[in-house]
Amino acid sequence: MKSDFGKLKNYIEKNTVLMTELESLLTSIPALAPENGGDGEEEKCAALEKWLAENGITNLRRYNAPDSRVSAGFRPNLVAEIPGENSECAVWVCAHLDVVPAGELSLWNTNPWQAVVRNGKILGRGVEDNQQGLCSGVLAALSFVKQGIVPERTIKLLFMADEEVGSRYGMNFLIEKHPEIFGKNDRILIPDGGDPLGQTIEVAEKNILWLKFHTVGKQAHGSRPDQGCNAKLAACSLALKVHGLESVFSEQNPMFEPCRSTFEPTMQYQNVSGVNIIPGDDVFCADCRILPVYSLDEVRKEVARIVSETEKEYGVKIQVEELQAEQSKATSPDSPVAQELSGAIQKVHGIQPRFIGIGGGTVAAGLRNSGIDAVVWSTMDELAHQPNEYTVIENIGKDALVIAYMAC
Repeated sequence: MKSDFGKLKNYIEKNTVLMTELESLLTSIPALAPENGGDGEEEKCAALEKWLAENGITNLRRYNAPDSRVSAGFRPNLVAEIPGENSECAVWVCAHLDVVPAGELSLWNTNPWQAVVRNGKILGRGVEDNQQGLCSGVLAALSFVKQGIVPERTIKLLFMADEEVGSRYGMNFLIEKHPEIFGKNDRILIPDGGDPLGQTIEVAEKNILWLKFHTVGKQAHGSRPDQGCNAKLAACSLALKVHGLESVFSEQNPMFEPCRSTFEPTMQYQNVSGVNIIPGDDVFCADCRILPVYSLDEVRKEVARIVSETEKEYGVKIQVEELQAEQSKATSPDSPVAQELSGAIQKVHGIQPRFIGIGGGTVAAGLRNSGIDAVVWSTMDELAHQPNEYTVIENIGKDALVIAYMAC
């Protein structure tokens, strides 16, 4: 009931700083995917599960995704539920447990795996991405549980695996294997992106296509290019053609930043080990972010065309591998979840939000493609994946207030 919001607000404001305890616990347990040299999220999930139970959130359920690459044999997905008067329209807060590696340690001013509280901020790997959103959802739930207040709507907190490297064992696993857990009328919030004022609500994402191009020519001595077939030269030409697809898919949409589709050659694999060797083999990758007005099949067709063109021009063979492909529908700004979140932000913080699209990918894409509306929102400085990542402690409470308002 909205009449209880004053009590909820008072609890959240008094207990926001206590979330540093949970942040410290979670930061101390690196939850890295096998692709990033880690052993998954189970140790972190088990610690969170224990902490929640000790603090009164006891309605917990696991949805483990089998993965033989990690010692646990699975990747954990945990749902905490706080039953409300209305279970037909639950409010979800979906945060991910995994983090990215710390990167170059010399760039950090603190130990990335030890949360440090300083000047109203918490520093450490994962404290913002995505532990801030995780803690906001937990704090909102505790404001009901600790005061014996039954929310108007059931609150469901999802703690996912595998978001950083594709969500195969996280959200996408849940959508495929356990679609029954999400109701068509549920209000799903993903606190995994935002801005320092909390005034942007993400309702659309660019389509994502990550490509790996393997060019095969013939190795030769640097002084005898006539005896070889320079795979590097062909790959350079292809990289420019990939980038040139921006002029093919040229529509613009001011909802996104940048407002156009982007086709960026990125990672380059090592080929030869000497300056005087003409490479017969070359591998590079490209990160393509495409406005939703274009389908991935349209892009694939153009990629096939420029690959064929390059093969004929340089006498090489080119293999193309898709490392990631994600085509996302949009959530309408007029949808119930978008309008209710917008109204809650206005009511609680006096901010008029605006709806945006982003180039990055979130787990909202899978939900939207399955017919479930979802929005991405948080109040954050956007330090994801950077050295000296931090979260502003006050933001945890500010976002918890909005979540509580939507549920009460």
